[in-house]
Amino acid sequence: MNFEELLKGRACSCGMNHTCAIKHIIIGKGANEKLGALLGDYRKILLVADTNTYAACGDTVKAQIGDKLESLLVYERDGLLIPNEEAVGEMQAKLTDETDLIVGIGSGVIQDTCKYVSHKAKLPYAIVATAPSMDGYASVGAAMIMGGMKVTYSAHVPEIIIGDIDVLKDAPMDMIKSGYGDILGKYSCLNDWKLARIVRGEYFCPYVYDLTMDMVVKTRDLGERLLARDPDAVQTLMEAIIGVGVAMAFVGNSRPASGSEHHLSHYFEIVGILRGEDYFMHGTDVVYSSVYTQRIREQLLKLNTPEKNVLLSREAWEENIRRIYGKIADSVIALQDKMGWYGEDRFPVYSEKWPEIQAVLAEAPSAEEMLGYIGSIGLDLAEFDALYGEKKIDDALKFAKDLKDRYSVLWLYYDLLIS
Repeated sequence: MNFEELLKGRACSCGMNHTCAIKHIIIGKGANEKLGALLGDYRKILLVADTNTYAACGDTVKAQIGDKLESLLVYERDGLLIPNEEAVGEMQAKLTDETDLIVGIGSGVIQDTCKYVSHKAKLPYAIVATAPSMDGYASVGAAMIMGGMKVTYSAHVPEIIIGDIDVLKDAPMDMIKSGYGDILGKYSCLNDWKLARIVRGEYFCPYVYDLTMDMVVKTRDLGERLLARDPDAVQTLMEAIIGVGVAMAFVGNSRPASGSEHHLSHYFEIVGILRGEDYFMHGTDVVYSSVYTQRIREQLLKLNTPEKNVLLSREAWEENIRRIYGKIADSVIALQDKMGWYGEDRFPVYSEKWPEIQAVLAEAPSAEEMLGYIGSIGLDLAEFDALYGEKKIDDALKFAKDLKDRYSVLWLYYDLLIS
C-alpha cells in the first residue's frame, strides 16, 4: 500500500475534506532501524512498553532513540495489562515538563494508553508495533476502560507508525489471528454503516467504505499463509490494519471499522472484567461475533415485511441492565437515557424502507462464508460457544448495544425479532 499517497488525503464528494495527521508510516523488513532518522528535533523521549513488548524489540528501539531517551516505563503485570486509571497514572508519573515525545512499543493496550496520555498532555506520540493484532494504530480513538466502562475517547493519531515485519511475523499466533479477525469483522460493521444511513440518515462516505472494503478483500484469503507466518501475508495484514485506521481518521470516528460485532466484543470484555471471567482477544471476539451478527441479518432477511415487536418495559429493561452490568449499570442506563432511542418508534421507517434495508442486509457474506474464512486460520466457533455459553451470548445479542451510542443491526434485532 502506498501510505505516502494515502496520507495526502482528499477533498471528497461526500462533502468532507479527508485528512490524517500521521507524518510517517513505515511497514517492512527492518523498519525499526529507521526510527532514529524520523525523530527529528525531539530531545526528551519517554519510551513505554510492557515486559513482553520490550522483549520483542525494546533494545533495538532504545538504541534508535539513543541519548534522546529521557525515561523508560516498562509495565509489569502478572495478568493482562488493562488500559485503565492505574496504567494512565503510571505513565503520567513519568512525564516531566521537558518531555516532548512518547514512543510506545506494543499493540492494543500500549498504543491506546500512549494515545490517551499523550493527548491529555498535549504531546505527540509514536508507536512501534509488535503485533498485527488490531486496527487502532492509526485511528484517533483511544479505547480505554475507565470506571469499569469501555470508553473510546477521541484523541489523536500518532506522528509515526513503525511496523517491522521481522518482529510482526513472530508475534504470538493468537495476536495474528486477532488482527485477521478484526479485519474480517469489517464485513459486519460496513453493513451496519449502510444500515444506519437508511434508518437514521447517518453520514456515509462511499470512498471510505470502498477503501475499507478493499482492505478486507485483500486480507480475507490469507488465513493459511498467516498461520505459516508468511512475511508477505503478514505485511498485507499489517497494511490493512493501518489502512483501516487511516480510514477512521478520515471520518473522525470509528464508524468505518466498528459496529455490532464490536459492541458484542466490548460486551464480552467488559463483563469478563466485571465478573473476573475469561474472554478472547479483541479481534478474535470481533470475528466470532460477526458470525452471530450475520445470523441476525439472515433471520431478518426471512421477514417479507417487518412485524412490530412487543418491546421490553422500562422496568424489565433496567432490571436486565442491572443484572448484567452490575456496578456500571447506572452509566449504561444514563447513556441510553441520553440517547433516547428506547423512546423512539422506528417501525414507520422500517415499514417504509424495508426493501432498501433488506437489500443492504443481503450484501454481507453469509454466516457459512464467515465460518470458512475463520476456519482457514484455525479459529473454531465452538470455542466461542463453549467459553461464553448460550445465556451470556443471548444477553450480548440483546443488551451489548446499550454500551454504545451507535445504531447497528442489534437495534433492528431488538425492534423486530426479540420477544
